[in-house]
Amino acid sequence: MPIGEFGGAPPLAAEGSPVLTTPMYWMYEMAHASLNPARAVTDATKLLFQNPLNPWARTEVGKSVAAACELFERTTRRYGKPEWGLDDTEVNGLRVPVEIRSVWEKPFCRLLYFDRKFTRPLRSPQPRVLIVAPMSGHYATLLRGTVEAFLPAHEVYITDWADARMVPLSEGRFDLDDYIDYIIEMLHVLGGNTHVMAVCQPSVPVVAAVSVMEARRDPFVPTSMTLMGGPIDTRRNPTAVNNLAQERGIDWFRNHVITKVPFPHPGMMRDVYPGFLQLNGFISMNLDRHMDAHKQLFANLVKGDGDLVDKHRDFYDEYLAVMDLSAEYYLQTVDTVFVKHSLPKGEMTHRGTLVDPSKVTRVALMTVEGENDDISGLGQTEATHGLCSSIPDHRRVHYVQKGVGHYGVFNGSRFKSEIVPRIHDFMVSAANPKSLQALAAE
Repeated sequence: MPIGEFGGAPPLAAEGSPVLTTPMYWMYEMAHASLNPARAVTDATKLLFQNPLNPWARTEVGKSVAAACELFERTTRRYGKPEWGLDDTEVNGLRVPVEIRSVWEKPFCRLLYFDRKFTRPLRSPQPRVLIVAPMSGHYATLLRGTVEAFLPAHEVYITDWADARMVPLSEGRFDLDDYIDYIIEMLHVLGGNTHVMAVCQPSVPVVAAVSVMEARRDPFVPTSMTLMGGPIDTRRNPTAVNNLAQERGIDWFRNHVITKVPFPHPGMMRDVYPGFLQLNGFISMNLDRHMDAHKQLFANLVKGDGDLVDKHRDFYDEYLAVMDLSAEYYLQTVDTVFVKHSLPKGEMTHRGTLVDPSKVTRVALMTVEGENDDISGLGQTEATHGLCSSIPDHRRVHYVQKGVGHYGVFNGSRFKSEIVPRIHDFMVSAANPKSLQALAAE
């Protein structure tokens, strides 16, 4: 599985020496287990001071004790994979139930279909869109708002990436080449007439997958490709994230963030970039903001402001739920995308074959960026247009959303009101050259 002239994914840390590579994860697990007695006492104390029969429950002291107990519980728990919570949607003014089911599955991913249960068929088919979610620490449910925004007017599928610590070692390794293969297989399962949309990190493997399919003249190539806030060329307007990877180099990441999954997880002894380390990075970037948010949670619990408390819980239940990443995939991605810039340099390969985006001719291209994106800087996603040079001008669109950062590119009010309608129009027009030419002119 070569990558450019470097011969393949970087070797894993201390291969064959689990004693040297596992302590970090083992210590985390032991620390978490050691808190179980304290958590049990805290839960009992919280119930005691929330019991309406306890006269202290209505006092400032009692409410403060219960609030402190909840903060302790929330900051020491391990957050599991969140639920989608998308039970229905509105289509043409009517509420329609939604059933979420898996239509394709491999060890490291499931393809989920949000099946809208219509009582009568639609008059005309709606665009079928495959949303490729980031495999970068959080679960695919981070795109709940993205899916929700597309459901009323689209047939929606999404990649549901697996937590590497839950995949037995016997299932083999998973790297960037496998990621690209997965995308190609999913497009084959969907059987053509599909629009693919990559959110952030998957932009590079999606471009690679489409390029490979075009080079093979694959009949199941997608109708259109939409890339949102993706790091296609991180040399353009580099952010702090890009600079960190460039300064540290792949050896630093291999030696400092890769460890082995400990017992009793199903993926025991698998090399991973663990979720708890990723979460530490997420939080440390905005530590003051997270501390203020939890101080405010304490104050709202004491005041009994249920709406603000629920809002905090919903956000952090999602934000603090993280998963482990396969080490070979993580290291190969950092090396290919952020250190060597293999795709924009024309050096990226897949299974030994050069990835050539100029082969893309049948797929319409749309790129979306946020004006204030501090993860994928302005111009990094737009660079795709220069790489996919064979796509006619009238079949390509670039859009910059004013006033939003990275998260606002795929979620939030401006995403729903300004970005989604543009993507919808682009997808509907993708099969009609005249319509797409008029859209590009706008």
